[in-house]
Amino acid sequence: MTRAGLKVRDYLTRSVITVTPETEITRAVSMLIGNDVSGLVVTDGADHVLGILTERDCIRTATQSGYFDELGGPVSDFMSAPAISVSPDDDLVEIAMRFVDSKYRRFPVVENGRLVGIICRRDVLRALLRSPWFAQPGL
Repeated sequence: MTRAGLKVRDYLTRSVITVTPETEITRAVSMLIGNDVSGLVVTDGADHVLGILTERDCIRTATQSGYFDELGGPVSDFMSAPAISVSPDDDLVEIAMRFVDSKYRRFPVVENGRLVGIICRRDVLRALLRSPWFAQPGL
């Protein structure tokens, strides 16, 4: 396999934890912690990606609200939108460069307008480590 042959579809995670815009933020935070993930994809009932809710979004909201204010409300009030998505046919090395050049840790993978998976920095690292062109003596 050549470097140009690495595609997102071969390395994405198909099992994606999602929430709806109406999900209560405290429930979403529990899902982040309980599933040991740093972000949730926000979708509508038809798997259209509406945004992303990250740990960073939640922490920013908690620290910007008053110390004694309760954190509450729907995910739609806290999520980052619109989400920047990628295609399963995108070149994985190009996606790796997008990770390098941005603050993003994950991209929803969308095909025909619907969520089909997620690609994270760790997925890219695994793919690069397994690829023949990345192999180094002694690894």
